[in-house]
Amino acid sequence: MTFADILPTLGDMNAIHPLKKAAKAETVSVGNVTVRIYKRSRRTASGKSRTIFEVADYSGGARRLRGFGDHRAALDEADKIARQIASGNNTAATMLNSEAASYGRAVQLLRPTGATLELACAVYAKAYEILGKDNIIEAATFYARHRGDQITTATVARVVEELIEAKKARGKSARYVGDLSSRLTRFAEGHAVDISTVTTADVQRWLDSRKQAPQTARNFRTVLYTLFSFAEARGYIFKGGNPVAGTENITTKGGGAIQIYTPAEMAALLNAAPREFLPFVALGGFAGLRTAEIERLDWSDLDMAGGFIQVAAEKAKTRSRRLVPVLPNLVQWLADYAQEKGKVWKGKLNSLKEARAETVEKAATSWKDNALRHSFISYRLAGTQNAAQVALEAGNSPSMVFKHYRELVKPETAKAWFAIAPKVAANIVPMAKEGAA
Repeated sequence: MTFADILPTLGDMNAIHPLKKAAKAETVSVGNVTVRIYKRSRRTASGKSRTIFEVADYSGGARRLRGFGDHRAALDEADKIARQIASGNNTAATMLNSEAASYGRAVQLLRPTGATLELACAVYAKAYEILGKDNIIEAATFYARHRGDQITTATVARVVEELIEAKKARGKSARYVGDLSSRLTRFAEGHAVDISTVTTADVQRWLDSRKQAPQTARNFRTVLYTLFSFAEARGYIFKGGNPVAGTENITTKGGGAIQIYTPAEMAALLNAAPREFLPFVALGGFAGLRTAEIERLDWSDLDMAGGFIQVAAEKAKTRSRRLVPVLPNLVQWLADYAQEKGKVWKGKLNSLKEARAETVEKAATSWKDNALRHSFISYRLAGTQNAAQVALEAGNSPSMVFKHYRELVKPETAKAWFAIAPKVAANIVPMAKEGAA
């Protein structure tokens, strides 16, 4: 069989299965670069026909077709590829739209720094190698806070002195300033360093080493927080760098058990107290005044005739003015002081401690912290059965009074407490009432 014999057969086959002609391509040209777009018909899973536009991309060295359902989007992509190839930027031409958008955003973020994207990536890669992904920003923040030119150098002792002077200048009580000075001086003695170098671990170790009761440790933590807040505000440590903030938050289980005196112990304290200290004991036990409030009190605040003690807002712990009734036995204990002027307690903090020590030694009892005030509230609540009234008199909340002082003493004992009165001298005979036999 010759080739001529075959030709009719091929012709017949072509008639049965005509050869498909290649689809005519649409072109987009930039300079001498041409990018073709092919219009295709594709069947969906449901059997329907759908038109797509395929952009022929040779920017990566091999042909890659990128499909678009929208003709305009295909034209834009073809134009972008053509321009990037024409400018010699074949790498950019191979980017997806999302990649190109990310690149543009990266360049925008770097613009204020003046750094190139290449340099930024190199620096990040090195930082990642040293620190790991999650620590890069934290490390930069730490460095910014701890640059030497950002703070003023000062020792712990110096900042303690400045804090104490500032508190005095603001009119804080001698008792408060003394307590603050005593506690912080101890800390400064153990930390003879620049205050900016003190870490959270340093503070926690110091608190742990003291092995104190929870409330005492809590008080120390509070004054240390005050010290470092003062230092932060004056540029001695970095902003947000108070090391006490990260230490253990000490709980005290409701502040501990309430301690009170018995009527017999109170009588012993009053009879043993030196003359200048006796009003202090009586006002604490029979009016419920706080120690700091008595230290600020003037004799002019006691209206014996009117039957009230005025605790002014600036003298009260809660900064709220209140009137405290002068109960009958308190009148008797303060009768010898009717002509007194000025401060009720004229001594200093140290002399107050000495007076306490002298009194408890002579009375053969112990000094219980805040027990005079606790005793007043406990016995007063038992006697009146009115938490709201006692709260007003003591400068406290009814819920606090009810929670901590209910059922501490019985009403009979409360009567005995407020019946404690000075002994009448044996050589003084009470005058008989008019009309008595």
